[in-house]
Amino acid sequence: MTNQLLAAKAITAKALAYAPYSKFNVGAALLAEDGTVYTGCNIESAAFSPTCCAERTALVKAVSEGVRVFKAIAVTGGRDGGDYCYPCGVCRQMLYEFGGDNLQVIVAKSEEDFRIHPLSELLPYGFGAKDLEG
Repeated sequence: MTNQLLAAKAITAKALAYAPYSKFNVGAALLAEDGTVYTGCNIESAAFSPTCCAERTALVKAVSEGVRVFKAIAVTGGRDGGDYCYPCGVCRQMLYEFGGDNLQVIVAKSEEDFRIHPLSELLPYGFGAKDLEG
């Protein structure tokens, strides 16, 4: 799967976002090790704290189907274009759990305009299972 195709799937998922309060639509496309892509969009709640980000929606869909190892995630979002949309801290931590330092995070404005970062760059010194070994 190319980075462009993964970004395109995130853009398609963004169109399904439910963000009536913030108007900040986000889509994500998570690439599993076996090549399967799981998409997600943000889903807001008027109470805000139960809101689920697109990245976690995709991750929860995949994990609930037994998938535990991922290679990349593409994220796109914002209000009418704008800048690159990066995963929030909670999403970075959840992605670290299943992707580790080397998970490729693709933040896309479009299929042609994107940046790629290893998760370790976005979450240096990530906390994971290794920190709980004792």
